Amino acid sequence: MQTKNLQEILQKLEISQLNAMQQEAYSAIIENQNTVLLSPTGSGKTLAFLLPLLESLDPDLAEVQAVILVPSRELAIQIEQVTREMGAGFKANAVYGGRAFSKDKIELQHAPAILIGTPGRIADHFRRETFAAKHIKTLVLDEFDKSLEVGFENEMREIISALTSLEKRILTSATQNIEIPAFVGLKNGKHINYLKGEQASLEVKTIEVNPKKKLESLVNLLSGKAKGSGIIFCNFKDTIAEVSDFLNKHQIEHGIFSGGMEQKDRERSLIKFRNGTHRLLIATDLAARGIDVPEINFIIHYQLPFKASEFTHRNGRTARMHKEGIAYVLSDRKKLPDFIKTNDYKIKDSSVNTETVEKITLFISGGRKDKISKGDIAGLFLKQGNLEKEELGLIELKQDCAFVAVPQKKAEEIIGLLNNSKLKKKKVRVRYV
Repeated sequence: MQTKNLQEILQKLEISQLNAMQQEAYSAIIENQNTVLLSPTGSGKTLAFLLPLLESLDPDLAEVQAVILVPSRELAIQIEQVTREMGAGFKANAVYGGRAFSKDKIELQHAPAILIGTPGRIADHFRRETFAAKHIKTLVLDEFDKSLEVGFENEMREIISALTSLEKRILTSATQNIEIPAFVGLKNGKHINYLKGEQASLEVKTIEVNPKKKLESLVNLLSGKAKGSGIIFCNFKDTIAEVSDFLNKHQIEHGIFSGGMEQKDRERSLIKFRNGTHRLLIATDLAARGIDVPEINFIIHYQLPFKASEFTHRNGRTARMHKEGIAYVLSDRKKLPDFIKTNDYKIKDSSVNTETVEKITLFISGGRKDKISKGDIAGLFLKQGNLEKEELGLIELKQDCAFVAVPQKKAEEIIGLLNNSKLKKKKVRVRYV
């Protein structure tokens, strides 16, 4: 098997050099059996553990050699995507609940070196002996405290007890002062902590609102001071539906994201948020970490979180990596929890939303399995679709399909030009998502 070295991988990813945290983590993971990496959301932890992990793999062994456990489907998909984009020569597959088990089995027949997944689904594979465990020498528990928080302790215990050949354990988190359970088996671990001074550039502002006019206050904020992209956090799916309906009435474009949605709909909400089709995402705490979203300008606590850690992780979606951001707290009560330290902020009445959506997302019915690359798609849209280079938005390539952001005013014309056109050897459909 042909594999790439560190410099070749970074060149493919168009990264000139690793940041300080990634450099320290790279060395520590290679030199130590056990490593704990604490670093803020958006700091590049995925690359920090994947690069040294790849160096430990045997290119001539067609077996699962490393397992990465994650708390959410989105994080599993994200890590799988990053691994493939590295082009290191090793296969990686993500498995998770919400999709057919038979699909997992088909993919695992191709012997991935890296298996990424939620503890529930991976534990199920262990029980059914879908693959051999004896060759797995590296275990990564990514955002492991979140996995414990959402109820995966029993499955994690089961998996770790089955991994009798482990030589390396890597734990990551974006939470300070974490407690590592004994069943993880992490002894004399090397600790790397980049959480000091986190959120230094975050400004938290309280907006006192009338409980009966809270939705109106939200619209006023979105139509006034809250410019750019942002996430509106709610505690419940019913609240998300209520907020979404109200924003629709005021013609404010947005996406939604919660645990009750179909996996396909969750993925597409994130795609549209990443590529700028939607500047707003209404979400539960599922979006507070473990998902791949760009740097955003603000977050809004439409409902207050129940715990200090949830408040921190929500806020961690903005003001990342030394950039500025604002967290707005919509408070309909006089006394806030002690963990919320804010400045009072008066909101001006406004009824006109001045920001309009300029992009829209198109679906392409071909993907990696058809040997289609991002370059192929870009070429199709620029040459046959008559787009200028600066008009072509983010391209997201999946196994069997792709998504492209284009100017809204040109979408109809592009569909007319490209639908049923040839991409590599496949005739593809191009349509609205």
